[in-house]
Amino acid sequence: MYTSLIFNIMKKILTILLLLTSTTHNSFSQKGFLQLDDIWNSRKLYAQTVSGFNSMSNGEYYSNLVYAPNFQIVKYAFKDGKALETILTENDLVYNGDTITISDYQFSSDENMILLSANTEAIYRHSSKSDYYVFNRISKQISKITQQEKVMYCQFSPDNKQVAYVKENNLFVYDLSSKKEFAITTDGMKNAIINGATDWVYEEEFSMDVAYVWSPDGKKIAYYKFDESNVKEFNLTYYGELYPKEEKYKYPKAGEENSKVEIYVYDLNTNQSKLINTGKEREYIPRIKWTENSNILSVQTLNRHQSHLELLFCNVSDNSSKAVIKEDNNSFIEITNDLTFLKNGKQFIWTSTRDGFNHIYLYATDGTLIKQITKGNFEVSTYYGYDEAKKTFYYLSTELSPTERYVFAINANGNKTNLSPEKGTHSASFSSGFEYFIDTHSAYGKPYTCSVINNTGKIIRVLEDNRNLKAALQEFKLGKIKEFTFKNKYGLEFYGWMIYPPDFDSTLRYPVLINVYGGPGVQTVTNDWDGPNYLWHQMLAQRGYIIASIENRGTPGRGLEWANCIYKDLGKLEVDDQISGSNYIKALPYVENSRMGVWGWSFGGYMTSLLMTKVHTQFKAGIAVAPVTNWRYYDNIYTERYLQTPQENADGYDKNSPTTYAKDLKGNLLLIHGSSDDNVHMQNSMDFINALVKNNKQFDLFIYPNRNHGIYGDGVRLHLYTKMTNFIINNL
Repeated sequence: MYTSLIFNIMKKILTILLLLTSTTHNSFSQKGFLQLDDIWNSRKLYAQTVSGFNSMSNGEYYSNLVYAPNFQIVKYAFKDGKALETILTENDLVYNGDTITISDYQFSSDENMILLSANTEAIYRHSSKSDYYVFNRISKQISKITQQEKVMYCQFSPDNKQVAYVKENNLFVYDLSSKKEFAITTDGMKNAIINGATDWVYEEEFSMDVAYVWSPDGKKIAYYKFDESNVKEFNLTYYGELYPKEEKYKYPKAGEENSKVEIYVYDLNTNQSKLINTGKEREYIPRIKWTENSNILSVQTLNRHQSHLELLFCNVSDNSSKAVIKEDNNSFIEITNDLTFLKNGKQFIWTSTRDGFNHIYLYATDGTLIKQITKGNFEVSTYYGYDEAKKTFYYLSTELSPTERYVFAINANGNKTNLSPEKGTHSASFSSGFEYFIDTHSAYGKPYTCSVINNTGKIIRVLEDNRNLKAALQEFKLGKIKEFTFKNKYGLEFYGWMIYPPDFDSTLRYPVLINVYGGPGVQTVTNDWDGPNYLWHQMLAQRGYIIASIENRGTPGRGLEWANCIYKDLGKLEVDDQISGSNYIKALPYVENSRMGVWGWSFGGYMTSLLMTKVHTQFKAGIAVAPVTNWRYYDNIYTERYLQTPQENADGYDKNSPTTYAKDLKGNLLLIHGSSDDNVHMQNSMDFINALVKNNKQFDLFIYPNRNHGIYGDGVRLHLYTKMTNFIINNL
């Protein structure tokens, strides 16, 4: 017994000495230990997925981009994976003597032409502009659509005779036979009028960027017109020149004026645009979609509080409109893309949280509910579509666990099949006709496996199994990751996970770092491959830390009440739940409860800042990356969805702002922000800094010049994670 006691004491001393000497990421450089270079400066540990996949129209074949040994688009059979045809080669991509490097492609509806995008430049989160080319598979000729400037969102017409695109805030159509361009709109102007594309806040918060749609017969185009003239501007500064460049864009903050949005329909036969009647009792139009009838456009509208949603059917001939669905919520309604019109023209499919969970419903076109398709205390997290021939619906569900996702099929009689039973998180990309889907699966510590599965759940073959990555991971000593549950004082159950050091010894005590996000729409506790962050957390575990994450209320996967209970008090319950979870972890016998840290990005940065100030005694160290510190500074669609306006709910904005509690900061705080963050403006960190300085609170700060919300590019991630690693080792 005496020998055992001495051994344990020496082991504890050795562990402490190792942690104290680990001041840089180069420590623990011996074999088996992850290095930051492995994670951020090499593709050795990069997980592959299947990209460039494109189901072809008959549903039996698909095309894919092949990059080695030369660039090609190849046609494959779903059933056996055989390469049937090389559709396009690098030799086909020569234009005016230069070889084009393409970034994406799309087929015309008859698949005789391919629209190629090249030299793509990102604008914001979803938007981009490109050079566009058309390759004719019959003649083997390639032509460029626009000769001068790059354009946005080029799309074939349904009859394959024309393409439409957005250029300089105007909508254009290009005739493929005459090779002539004509303008549908001419009033577009930067920071004033946008036609066919969205403003910044729609793109960010309604996840939409293409703001026009061809009618099924190809004779009309419905499009958005944004008048953002009265929206206030925000300035971003870009450094590197003698005089830094300033860029102004329209950003409506909480309580401020939005763009005025209207829907028009352009008739290609008459060359006239018509303003569509979308009603007056609305603030937002987050979705439009043609029905099977080219005279009936569906329009979804929301009030400013985003608590009242209407699905309108607008007759573009007589300009009448009818609300076929009205949904109300005493908090907020999240917008989805879950709307399918059946070919019979008499029914449509819709998802709703009307019974407390997101489920699939079948409606008649007059708005009469025919049937609720899915039922139960689980969420349909993604609706994939409906096979009319087999009368079968396909969807992604939390039915087996809110921390996992599985692909299900359910027929009209309610018979249900799990098409992806392997434990973990799945997502699907279905073929035309729903005969097959490509399943992307991962789990804790298990990188992606991409498989072709048929609509009965049979695995046809594996496209990507990341065997090289899995073999590379075997070289490292990795800690076990375990999911756990706990209950708060009110009896609510919460999920979490912990990564333990590889040589975990329950007789020792370990410091803990908690990774938090905590905001609406995002889960951190999911049984999936978390990529570089997972590897970084494992690297820290190798250096003697337990890494944990805790899910709080307000996050998805557990129904409407769980998600919406944060309404008008954003931050309060989330912090309460993180404290409950961290107290559960602190009570574990192998945790050094005086050495607990927290880190997070974006909403997670907000949570970290709030946990380090409002609570202030729970955590020894925290890292807040790109944090919101005052919701008055964030955009109005997101913020008002959860808090209403500052004019209506000032207390909800102020009582959970980290800036309000700057005077209470204790522990070591590192603030990180990109100077050109168009999403969470650096203004948030600057005002927080002013409050900290005013109260003589010491902290660390690092600003990444010209970087946006993602803070990436040119080796920045390696620098960022080196800085965070050193901060954790030196302060926790």
